[in-house]
Amino acid sequence: MPLEVNTMIVTKGNEKRISDNFFELEKIGYRIYPIDVPIAVRKTKEGETLGEAIPRKLVWENNKTIIKYELIALNSSN
Repeated sequence: MPLEVNTMIVTKGNEKRISDNFFELEKIGYRIYPIDVPIAVRKTKEGETLGEAIPRKLVWENNKTIIKYELIALNSSN
């Protein structure tokens, strides 16, 4: 089973807001993210860090990973 270990969340604009600061993102393939540890959130792998999130739950099924995370900090230019 191919497995990828990730140290940041790359959304590519596909994240879905569940409620308030909680989001869900579906990625192709099986991936591991550190649970309950703050990690960077980026739109693209090489892009700027948009903020920090804490992964709360991972679901693996049908060659997909669903990650549910809590956004704890948002970088803003304002």
